Amino acid sequence: MNIFPCYTHIIKPKLKNIYLGFDEHGELIIKSPKVSIEKIEKLIISKASWINKTQLRLKNKKGNMSDFSSIDTIYYLGEASSLKFILMDCKPRLELDSNREIKIYGKEQDNQALIRLTDKFYLQKSNEHIAKEVEKWSKIMGLFPATVKYRKTKRQWGSCSGTNHLSFNTMLMKLPPIVIEYVIIHELAHIRYKHHQKDFWELVENYCPNHKVLRNQLKEYM
Repeated sequence: MNIFPCYTHIIKPKLKNIYLGFDEHGELIIKSPKVSIEKIEKLIISKASWINKTQLRLKNKKGNMSDFSSIDTIYYLGEASSLKFILMDCKPRLELDSNREIKIYGKEQDNQALIRLTDKFYLQKSNEHIAKEVEKWSKIMGLFPATVKYRKTKRQWGSCSGTNHLSFNTMLMKLPPIVIEYVIIHELAHIRYKHHQKDFWELVENYCPNHKVLRNQLKEYM
């Protein structure tokens, strides 16, 4: 019986050590210099408990959409909206009704197509909701970005370039409005301070006193 979890092994000759990580679906990713399979498997055994706990945590994060066959809700603005599939001969589309139920229409329930539809939904809502919040908080803080873009990313909720171009992860639309607000304040603060030192956090706290609590809430979502 195979006791090892499924994993992808990426060989990078320039690496000096073996690194364990996970992709957005919770699959184990191993990066290492050229080493024997025996060494990799020995490491997996020694880290088995940590691997299992981490994969379970990733699987249970709010808003995980890796497999539509096993979920019946989609998170939008911090609330779990029920998901209803309506099979019919039409171009795939997604609609959010007045009862916050998300309806997906299409010829078949194709997982990748559904992910594309929800990605498009979050992008549209980012351009509506986040754009208004950025405009509001820019005026309040007196900090104005050069540009603002929205795109789906795996690692960052938001970023501010050295030239004050802001970028926000469209997956923010899964989060409660107050948490989205914190991310916006955080990135706007980087227009003044390009670091995470005392001055930066004092500016954030001036506009978002409970930022530490909200930062922890970010970890609950994917």
